Amino acid sequence: MAIRSETELYGPVKHFWEQRGYEVKGEVKHCDLVAMKGDGPPIIVELKKSLTVPLLLQGIDRLKLTGLVYLAVELPAHGKAPYQAKWSEIRDLCGRLGLGLLTVRFYKTKKPVVGIVCEPESYKPRHSKGKLNRLTKEFRDRLGDFNQGGSTKQKLVPAYRQKALVCAFHLQSVEKMSPRELKVLSGYAETQRILQNNHYGWFERVGRGAYRLSPDGKKALVEYAPLLECLGLLRGEEGMSSLDHS
Repeated sequence: MAIRSETELYGPVKHFWEQRGYEVKGEVKHCDLVAMKGDGPPIIVELKKSLTVPLLLQGIDRLKLTGLVYLAVELPAHGKAPYQAKWSEIRDLCGRLGLGLLTVRFYKTKKPVVGIVCEPESYKPRHSKGKLNRLTKEFRDRLGDFNQGGSTKQKLVPAYRQKALVCAFHLQSVEKMSPRELKVLSGYAETQRILQNNHYGWFERVGRGAYRLSPDGKKALVEYAPLLECLGLLRGEEGMSSLDHS
């Protein structure tokens, strides 16, 4: 049951804190709800019909007053988190901001139910060393910058594709080549793995320990000719001509 105003959240949230032994008052120094117990620090709750960026900013501002700040929003009948997110992602977001989050579920025939999504606590980020190492390696392995940030419809050119293209380039002018020979030309320690995995279908194995360029590999060299030129492997129209006749 959708509410019309955030004021409808006040009663259930007030009852929630009173049940926990707090004294609750509304609209105290521009705070929607303040709850206190004895000499303990105040709890501030900001009420809104739904979770929004302004509400998050308001909550962050209230952290100047106390470390116990909650946001309270209505829980939709379908129970799903807003913005097509998961509740775990919303929990993580609020946790990173140091905010608690309450939801209020309204019913036609029974009293509203208040749920705790997360408690306010100081956020101490934990970095994933493995992911950080992979990010750093990808950055350092890339030659040049061929991906436009923010694009979703264009083919990305990760470091692996660049390496596969370089291998394909060196295979175009020979009937076959061993991984060891190609490793010398490409300079990539993982050359043999690139050939064996054949992720893009650009290589063909011909006999034991020998590879050649596949038809798809030849097409890729034409498609990515501008990139190869930027990498210094092609030289203008002369280089393009060699690809067309390979």
